[in-house]
Formats: sequence, C-alpha cells, structure tokens
Amino acid sequence: MLLTIRTTHRPATDLGYLLGKNPARAQSFELAFGAAHVFYPEAGDDACTAALLLDVDPVALVRGPGTLDQYVNDRPYAASSFLSVAISRVLRSAMGGTCRDRPELAALPIPLTARIPALPVRGGEPFLRRLFEPLGYELAAERLPLDETRPEWGDSRYFTVTLSATRPLSELLTHLYVLIPVLDNAKHYWVGDDEVEKLLRHGEGWLPAHPERDLIARRYLKHRHSLVRDAIARLVTAEEPAEDEDEAVEAQPAGEHEVEARVSLNEQRQQAVVDALKTSGAARVLDLGCGEGNLLRRLLREAQFTEIVGVDVAHRTLEIAAAKLKLERMPEARRSRIRLLHGSLVYRDRRLEGFDAAAVVEVIEHLDPPRLAAFERAVFASARPATVVLTTPNAEYNVRWPSLPAGHFRHRDHRFEWTRAELASWANAVAARHGYTVRYQPVGPVETEVGSPTQMAVFTREAGIATQMDAEPG
Repeated sequence: MLLTIRTTHRPATDLGYLLGKNPARAQSFELAFGAAHVFYPEAGDDACTAALLLDVDPVALVRGPGTLDQYVNDRPYAASSFLSVAISRVLRSAMGGTCRDRPELAALPIPLTARIPALPVRGGEPFLRRLFEPLGYELAAERLPLDETRPEWGDSRYFTVTLSATRPLSELLTHLYVLIPVLDNAKHYWVGDDEVEKLLRHGEGWLPAHPERDLIARRYLKHRHSLVRDAIARLVTAEEPAEDEDEAVEAQPAGEHEVEARVSLNEQRQQAVVDALKTSGAARVLDLGCGEGNLLRRLLREAQFTEIVGVDVAHRTLEIAAAKLKLERMPEARRSRIRLLHGSLVYRDRRLEGFDAAAVVEVIEHLDPPRLAAFERAVFASARPATVVLTTPNAEYNVRWPSLPAGHFRHRDHRFEWTRAELASWANAVAARHGYTVRYQPVGPVETEVGSPTQMAVFTREAGIATQMDAEPG
C-alpha cells in the first residue's frame, strides 16, 4: 500500500520540514496492523518526492481482534482506512498544519502531486471526480484490469489515481484522510461517536459546503444512521449563515408634519437588485445563496423572469424557502417558472451555466477569503451569466450603527466586510480576468464621508470575450 507526494516548490526539500521526516534517511514506524515506512525516492532543490509505504500483515488481521474474516484479501495492497490511520499517526504534525523547524511553511500553498497506485473506488471514476474536483484538484485516473493476462475478465474497481493542486500540505493530507475510506466504502475498525468528532474536525472549512457532503458522511460513518444524522445536522449548522440582524435606516421626512419613517435596508437592497436584473433584460435568472427565498418571491412577481433558480448550500434552508414560497400549492403556470437547487458557490456546477443573470445578495462576505478564488471560478469562469448583480456591506458605513462596537462586523457569520475601495479592487480584477465590465451603485442613504450602508456591483459580460482563466480545466 503506497502513497507518494511530490513537490516542485523551491527548494523542494522543504517537503522534509513539512513532513517532519529527514529526506536523507528512511524511517520505520510500528503500527497495530503492521509497519509504515517513510523514504524519499528523489530529494533535490527542483523536485522532491516522499513515499509512505505500509506493510500490512493480513494474517495478523484475521487472528487478531480485527474485522477481516479471510486470509486472502486486498488490504495489504489497496489504499484503505489503514492508509488513513497511517497518515494520521506517522504524518500527524503535517496533517495538523504544524511545522516545528519552519513554522512559516505550514500555511504556504505549494505545488503538490499525490499518487496512489491502487485505490478502490466503489462508484467508479465519476464518483472519484465528484469527490476531488470540487476541492480544486486536477485528477488523472487509470482503471486497473482484474487480470492483465485475462482482458476478457474486464476491469476491477481499483484505480491508479494522481491528484495535483497548489495548496498547503495539511489540506491535501486531510482530504486524503477523510476521502480514502469514503471511496473504499469500508473501515477496518469500529465506528462510534468519536468518529463523528473526527469527521467534523477534519472536515472543517471544506466539508459543510461539499456537494457530496451527505454521502461522504454516510460512507465515512459506515452507514450508521444515528451517527450520520448527527453529523449531517452539525455540518448543516456549520454552513448555514446566521440570521440577519435587524437592519434599518431612517428615511428623511418629506415634510415637517410627516412622522419619521423607518425603511428596511433589506427592502431597499432587494428592490435595487430586482431593478438591476430587469434593466439587464434577463429572462433566466439565478439567485445564488437564495436563503429562505425572500428575493425569489420578488422575482416571481415580475413576468419578465421566465425561469428562476434558487441555489443554496443548506438543505434545511431550501426546505424553509419551499415552504415560505408555498411551492406545493402554487399554480402550475407559476410553479413551472421556479426551481430550488442544492449547491455551493465555490464549486463549478454545470446546472448553473447558460443563464442571463445571477444575483449574489449579501453572500460573498460569508465566504472565507481563501475561498474567494473558488467563488470567482465557479461564477465568472464556469457559470458565466451575462449579468451578475452582487451586493455586500460597506464597512465604512459601520460607524453609523450606534449598537455596533468598533471593529466588529454587522453579523456574527461575516468573514470580512469591504470598504468601497476594497470591493472595487476585487471586482475590477475579476471583471478584467473574465471579460466583464463592472459598475457600482449605492443602496440606502448616501453620506459624503462613509457612502451607503450597502454597496452593489453590477457585472456585464462583454460579448465574444473569453479569457485564459475561463479556459482552464477543472
């Protein structure tokens, strides 16, 4: 059972510091099911490859307290939960994102290529791709025959798999640790409550938004229904944005005898988005991060929008949206105009291609900054609607909220809040990379010093323009 990890980062021998294993010598480690060996087939400034080789004793597995019941099995040769355990034990510090001698390396994205010569994939190459490609890996998979000398027997369930990406080493190891037993759909040890905690811990930052989240949880937890329900419920909670706090701004009175009115900023924001979508001439519209369907309800009122698709990462939120929209009782002519899809804004999704326009309303600030590049690829390179209407809080206006402590964001789930200049810097670069123009519009009352509470960017794709980034695979 073998895993190799190669880098061309310079100096490439930094891989030794990251793994905590000296490239100049081989090392061996005793495990309950055999031995693990770490060695370096190559170690130079231009390229370095580390190998983790497991020597599993199949007889000991049968005679001991393990779960195998036959002497002849594939466990010594095919990657499985044994390899996951070896990664967590032998490469513990690297997987945990720490580097004792060179701490600055741990979080550094470097070019990495992982290769597993024999990986059982129950679900075939499509399932393999559904697991790794949404995480940003380039994947090469070669299916192995049952017997090279008997081609008539057909193919096996085993693949030689190569994964390539530029990312911190800890992320690669964590993804392998979780997903190898998922692909095998088996584990060699008892799965209990502690496995839920492991899944949540190692899935933090990527699993809640993964399109195959529920299936990953089921397979990782060996289909133990009570554990799966607990894990999925906690993963959904981790991904769902916090409920919006009450945002309201005072409108200026039209006359001295009028009672001062309070106008909801959310109302102004949604109307501004609808107006921008109508002005674009769009008929087929996406609401990316639709939440509980407030914007969808407004879009349905407009006959111009003949196809409306709401997308959200949380199943429960989509259920609430369906209930609030009363989809089950909606007249067929109206119902045929709207669909709700489960999906994430940081993964490419062919279901979202070909639309006239997309709305991204108060969503982007819920993404961790490192995931903005994936969001950009998913929306502007893959889906590529002709118009994208995006709103986000204006951080400069926060000083006008008396109840908001200095230095705090408006909502507890926000990962950042941009100033007007920061939004323009990001949006201008995105537009230039993907053949769009972009204009900006304030939403809510405008003040000279701090602008408006919400800022809106409207991207319009220039016809016939394709960029290098748009053409990149995966």
